[in-house]
Amino acid sequence: MNGELIALLDYYEKEKGIDRETMIKAIEDGIVAGAMKRKDEPSRNLKVIIDRKNGGIRATVDLIVVENVKDPHSEVGIMRARRTKPDAQLGEEVLIELDPREFGRIAAQAAKQAIMQRQRSAEKERIFIEFKDRVGDIVNGVVRRFERSDVFVDLGKFEAKLPSRERVATEEYQMGDRIRAYVLAVENEAHGPEIILSRSHPNFVRRLFELEVSEISDKTVEIKSIAREAGFRTKIAVATRDEKVDPVGACVGMRGVRVKNIVRELNGEKVDIIRWHANVKDFVAEALKPAKIKAMDLDEPNKRLIVRMNAEELSGAVGKRGQNARLTSKLVGWHVAIEKDESSEVAFEDKLGQASVLLSQTLGIPENIASALVHAGFSSVDAIQSAEPSDLEQVPGISADQAKAIFDLAQRSAPPSTGTDSSVGVNDPSSVSQ
Repeated sequence: MNGELIALLDYYEKEKGIDRETMIKAIEDGIVAGAMKRKDEPSRNLKVIIDRKNGGIRATVDLIVVENVKDPHSEVGIMRARRTKPDAQLGEEVLIELDPREFGRIAAQAAKQAIMQRQRSAEKERIFIEFKDRVGDIVNGVVRRFERSDVFVDLGKFEAKLPSRERVATEEYQMGDRIRAYVLAVENEAHGPEIILSRSHPNFVRRLFELEVSEISDKTVEIKSIAREAGFRTKIAVATRDEKVDPVGACVGMRGVRVKNIVRELNGEKVDIIRWHANVKDFVAEALKPAKIKAMDLDEPNKRLIVRMNAEELSGAVGKRGQNARLTSKLVGWHVAIEKDESSEVAFEDKLGQASVLLSQTLGIPENIASALVHAGFSSVDAIQSAEPSDLEQVPGISADQAKAIFDLAQRSAPPSTGTDSSVGVNDPSSVSQ
């Protein structure tokens, strides 16, 4: 038994990392607790001592010497006491040594439970001690089991949990899959410390860049901000104080190898690397590239920025379901509203109106007829002169007779010039308004 106990202590010390003295103390306490439950056996001031070298177990009790034993837990007869201490007297306390083998099954079971409990307690302590300073690191593990939507990952000596809230919606895991994850927290739960992992946190991408890009790890390039919608897209803003270093190029790597490695780890998630600017307008313009911005309005007190751009650029800037606009807002730290720029349309309509008035005055035709012609592409007398009456008939709201009359008026009119009188070339404009 002694050899087995020493072997057990060696195993827990080497394989489990549990302090030998801590385990011995737990066994001693467990034997005492089990022995105390025995009936009609001495247990007053019971002490169990395990020899640290050979594993021998010694048990003693302090019993009171009496003539007739009434309480076997705390009393000993004078005859038995004098076998241990020849000069023992009544009422005296005598140290009596017990045979641990007499403690029975209950004490053995208590010792076993003490060992198991101490093992679990020690492992929990080790988890907390080892991982309390590793929050923010990336660890490698193997998927071992599932509980509802939570994934439990084997990290070697420890087990960690990847909660459903920290999973990436587009990722599926199978038993035995190897995964990398970000240590989000070490939480002290009622049942002990628990390692919480994440693959959806923005800092997971940050740490991947720090591990992959040497310029970031040595502080030459700095990650200023990061915005992520896990599984779909990440925007990361980088800057450097070294004018010789291109921060975006450093993160992309030769032929894109660095960012490709990160995208591969993120299972194809898109990663946009953006040059950071202190000026918010320049920063937003950089974040929305390749879309071209027409104008920006800043509301600094409310940290709100309105971006205006042409209709053809709008959908790309906003992104699918507004994703690009949301990520830009998170990245910049301002609320970014992207709107259609209508100033060009207003200017275009103004030009059409001016052309309609000029055409109406030149040919002496009603403005509504001139407006219809201009909107159909006949914005000048030259354009009408180059057309056919049949072409003018295609304009909505213009009849064949009106088309013939307008064509004749244009043919008889000299090309319009600056300062031309409004009645020049008009023979019978009344026929157009009929």
